[in-house]
Amino acid sequence: MPLKALTDLDHRIEAAVGRSVDALWEQCDRGLLDEPHTRLVEAHRALVQAVTGVTFYRTLLGRLVGGEFPVDQALFDRIDRTVGQLEEAAGTRDEAHKATVAVLERVEADAPRENPAGVELSAPDFAALLAIARGAHLRQHLLTGQLSVVTASGTRVPPSVLDRLEGSGLVERDASHPVVAGQRVTLTDAGRTTLTGRRPTGVAATAPSPRAGAWPPTSPRARK
Repeated sequence: MPLKALTDLDHRIEAAVGRSVDALWEQCDRGLLDEPHTRLVEAHRALVQAVTGVTFYRTLLGRLVGGEFPVDQALFDRIDRTVGQLEEAAGTRDEAHKATVAVLERVEADAPRENPAGVELSAPDFAALLAIARGAHLRQHLLTGQLSVVTASGTRVPPSVLDRLEGSGLVERDASHPVVAGQRVTLTDAGRTTLTGRRPTGVAATAPSPRAGAWPPTSPRARK
């Protein structure tokens, strides 16, 4: 996870996406970002790594010239080698900075308003949207005809909630398959944008609980 203001682009990124860099990275690891924002996270991570490299070699150079080691030919060799490594790391950082700025400028140009879909979601509906983002299918029981939306985490979303989200243009179903076989439910572009924006107050406490006996939610992928 990035440290606060580790790069000089952190505040600009946060202004463009409307949330902290930490939150942006977490949402990327959970697969909740669209392609432009995912590219931004990947570019920013490369920049963070490059900045860390510059800091490492600069710190090492400071130690070498700080009087900690005896002044001899071995020290001169180490200083020369470290200066070369620092120069290379700085070049890598500059290229990573340019790449991040290029991606960021595209995100800034397309930056949506705070509520781009024009939909006010309650905390339970937002939690349902989050659950659907992790994978969901609408199924119909062969005998009873009852509809149910089952997510990858085992959470069940009521059909009435699905209807609201679908009517608001936040989710869509794959109607190419019959309901009895299971129709995949996915987020639309508006749904992804809404999900990665600011959450409504109290959403953390109102997220749907997995049904009894369900597998636990999939853990976020390991950060790079």
